[in-house]
Amino acid sequence: MIGNDLELAAELLSKGELVAIPTETVYGLAANALNPDAALRIFEAEERPAFDPLIVHIPSVKSMELYAEEIPMVALELALRFWPGPLTLVLPKKSIVPDIISSGLSTVGLRMPNHPLTLSLLKLLPFPLAAPSANPFGYISPTTPQHVEDQLGTKIAYILDGGPCSVGVESTIVGFEDGKVFVYRLGGLTLEDIRQIAPDAELKLNSSSNPQAPGMLASHYAPRKPIYRGNIAELLQAYADKKVGVLSFMSDFSNHAAVKAMEILSPSGNLQEAAGNLFAALRRLDALDLDLILTEEVPDVSLGRAINDRLRRATHSSSH
Repeated sequence: MIGNDLELAAELLSKGELVAIPTETVYGLAANALNPDAALRIFEAEERPAFDPLIVHIPSVKSMELYAEEIPMVALELALRFWPGPLTLVLPKKSIVPDIISSGLSTVGLRMPNHPLTLSLLKLLPFPLAAPSANPFGYISPTTPQHVEDQLGTKIAYILDGGPCSVGVESTIVGFEDGKVFVYRLGGLTLEDIRQIAPDAELKLNSSSNPQAPGMLASHYAPRKPIYRGNIAELLQAYADKKVGVLSFMSDFSNHAAVKAMEILSPSGNLQEAAGNLFAALRRLDALDLDLILTEEVPDVSLGRAINDRLRRATHSSSH
């Protein structure tokens, strides 16, 4: 059921049910983060491996201290500058946070989302919300209520309708080790943004099967159709005998005989627009009768880095 009844959403979450919530990045599949049984339902609904931790959504900067054991000064500065917003901070967790949330790690990812409905909901609740993106594990993240309904509708008590997501790629994840600042996942906040507060922040993008933070697995955000990444014009020659869908940054390849469907992320070359359109465009192509999808990387600066990260991981599984 899709709607915007905050009281109903709060009541369902208080009973341990799952509710999809809007954020500025993507839709999240939310449960009471302090209730291990409710959190387990997220893993079951998404068929998510138990070793992939969940992000905990909180209503204010101040509430960090309820769930984090220690907060480095630079973490506080980042929160004060960029919250509410697409930034997750990985901090040593207090014992109140169940181990299932952190996948047994000693840290927890905290974030204050920038969406008026979800912030209102968080302020209504006496607990924070664990909420990974609301999709079957490893598939394309949802950016509209309908995307959630199409994939998980039968497994969720309620979908809180906050309209389409404005940012369109997940939060940037930042961690702190031995006094240093590391970016574990690129997302809606750019590396340049982070370096305004932490000039020495380094990238530490892990693609391991034993992640330190959510969204670090090598194969993720992937459509069902095989997706190949490179020079689209050259790839079209290689796959001229196939039914091809093309996802390009700003060029139109629809006059090529093999191209049955064309998605352009931003005709004007705007990376913010491209990020906002990425997951919805991938979904539209994935729903069509195509043999494969061809795509290309966008300029690898600011938000382009996050888009390329998602495209690399979407194509990672095409060879399996």
